[in-house]
Amino acid sequence: MAAIPPGAKIEPLRPPRPCPECGRASQREHYPFCSDRCRNIDLNRWLSGSYAIPVSEDDSEDRSDGD
Repeated sequence: MAAIPPGAKIEPLRPPRPCPECGRASQREHYPFCSDRCRNIDLNRWLSGSYAIPVSEDDSEDRSDGD
């Protein structure tokens, strides 16, 4: 692999984004979070079921069976 010359302009692969938990700048080793703490908070929310897609009952299926 070729060495990168000092002062070379390197564009990051991902644009910088704030941490989704606390809003601080995200860190490369914890992306998209700023720390292990925020990463673990998010993981806990997923595992406890706090993040869920709301589902509405669709009555159109019941009507088609009876017609």
